[in-house]
Amino acid sequence: MYRASPNMEISVESRKKKDEGMWGALKSGIKAMFAGESFFLSTYTPNDSQAGEVGLAPTHQGEVRSVKVGPEVWICSGGSYLGSSGSVGLDTQYQGLSKGMFSKEGLVFVQASGEGDLLVNGFGRISSVDVSGGITIDNGHLIAFTEGLEYTISKAGGGWISSMMSGEGLVMKFSGNGKVLVQSHDPSRLGGVLGPLLPPREG
Repeated sequence: MYRASPNMEISVESRKKKDEGMWGALKSGIKAMFAGESFFLSTYTPNDSQAGEVGLAPTHQGEVRSVKVGPEVWICSGGSYLGSSGSVGLDTQYQGLSKGMFSKEGLVFVQASGEGDLLVNGFGRISSVDVSGGITIDNGHLIAFTEGLEYTISKAGGGWISSMMSGEGLVMKFSGNGKVLVQSHDPSRLGGVLGPLLPPREG
């Protein structure tokens, strides 16, 4: 059994949807909006104990990575969650107003716990980094990290002027021990590059 965001391209054979009920769907939808995910999550199970298939495609042109949940708990940045097995529990984790405002990762993250498979997607290549003590990641490249790691948002340079001159702006500084998944490209920068090249809108 896998869950998948309905805004993805999905092809399913021998399936049925699980009805969460109106109230359950509403609560999930409110949390999902702040987490950068779609309003509803669909659950698929095979019919009559027959094998079924679910095809998933990411939002961005990039890699899909499968990671094991349990005993590690994974925290997914807004928009990186793609799907998970039914044994994985999903919840939201509030990152704080200051982190949400200054990072590109969303105000609320998706927490995956229990045991099973978790699918995350990124823009470009996804790399796994083992963290022992600390690591600094460019803002906009985070996919997910394991519970136990803490992070702060800070300027790339020593001050605001040097940060602006470097062209990097803000970074995410992680501390502790665990794993971090990062994507090779920042989706927001693609728009900045392509925008000036597109013809102006008419009307």
